[in-house]
Amino acid sequence: MRFLPLLCIALLMPASVRAAPEPGAPAVAPAEKAHGAVGTRLEPGANSFTAAQVRARLAEMGFPEVADLHLDGQGIWRGRAEHAGRTLRVGMDYRGEVSAE
Repeated sequence: MRFLPLLCIALLMPASVRAAPEPGAPAVAPAEKAHGAVGTRLEPGANSFTAAQVRARLAEMGFPEVADLHLDGQGIWRGRAEHAGRTLRVGMDYRGEVSAE
């Protein structure tokens, strides 16, 4: 009977508390945790996202200020953004995958 309250507590804990990082694992910045982690290969294709949708998606991933946003000839949205004090080139493909370098 004591097991049930402990189980409830474990299930209600946030995932960040339950899943501790492995020892020696590098710290991961918020933009690297989200869908389309930094370094994702962007694929060309017919992109139906609007500039506003791209800006919102990038803001979700930790890039609130995006400059020079444009849709290139391959259907990939590209621009520049700051993250953790660095200016990076960012992009988003037709699948909604985001990349930063």
